[in-house]
Amino acid sequence: MKSLLARCALALAALLSFSTVAVAADAYPSKPLRILVGYSAGGAVDAIARSVGQRMAVTLGQPVVVENRPGAGTNIAVKALTTSAPDGYTLLLAANALAVNPSLFQPAPYDLDREFTPIALVGRVPVVFAVGEGSPIKTLAQLVATAKVRPDSIRVATPGNGSTPHLAMELFQHTAGLQLTHVPYKGGAQALTDVLGGHVDVVAVNALEVLPLAKSGKLRVLAVMSADRSAVLPGVPTVAESGYPGFEASVWYGFVAPAGLPAPVLAKLHDAVQKAIQSTEVKEQLAAAGGVPLPGPTAQFEKLLKSDAARYGKLIRDASIKPD
Repeated sequence: MKSLLARCALALAALLSFSTVAVAADAYPSKPLRILVGYSAGGAVDAIARSVGQRMAVTLGQPVVVENRPGAGTNIAVKALTTSAPDGYTLLLAANALAVNPSLFQPAPYDLDREFTPIALVGRVPVVFAVGEGSPIKTLAQLVATAKVRPDSIRVATPGNGSTPHLAMELFQHTAGLQLTHVPYKGGAQALTDVLGGHVDVVAVNALEVLPLAKSGKLRVLAVMSADRSAVLPGVPTVAESGYPGFEASVWYGFVAPAGLPAPVLAKLHDAVQKAIQSTEVKEQLAAAGGVPLPGPTAQFEKLLKSDAARYGKLIRDASIKPD
């Protein structure tokens, strides 16, 4: 009898718990949401977060506020997310660093598999190789040929150790069998200044940062590292087209929540993101950054997180890459 009563009590507790979650999900959202961004205001991630947030607010019927928490390679923003309640009111617009940082920083700042609920991808922006207008290097093939004849002679500037462009550069030199000299900077602006000044040979940055200089003719983009050509740089071949089939390295953006997000809330958020990234405003914002929207199921984002964590984690270990 006691065993039966105990089982009944457990069943009742489970039913009440399910009912509470269902009621909370039905009422969601009933207050403003916040989107955490691990980068400073005014940057690409911040701009995309604000654009997508405005459209999500229309769908969800609640204000969506962007909160910038820059620092520690986005780990400050991630900590703010993982210590928040998994109720759907605090989200993070993450980029590649979310998958990379558990390998880049030691000890690992978080457990990628256990501390997050992936929601949806937002978009992708290619990383590019570019040179100054006066550079003798005209194509990616010339860069490769020079580097093979004179190993370590090509100096490649990136926005910093462990940044997505740095990892893309490392991945390319491994793929092409090259030895390049990495020159890390504190952000893309100074890296671009020095490639224009001839202090470094090549710069690896995301497409957004090179667009104005490429359009003015001050920079020559050698290749984009996305799987497909960029709509804003249609005449520039991909690395894959340039002799390295299957090569791909891009900056992606996607929304995550703390682990334990109720499934009905996840569904509402996923739907809101899908509607946002299919809007004209967000498509234009992504296009201005040289990117494209990435609609699709949550499973698509989960797969990308796992694959990027695996391939970049191996790269970081093999190349002994350390954060700045």
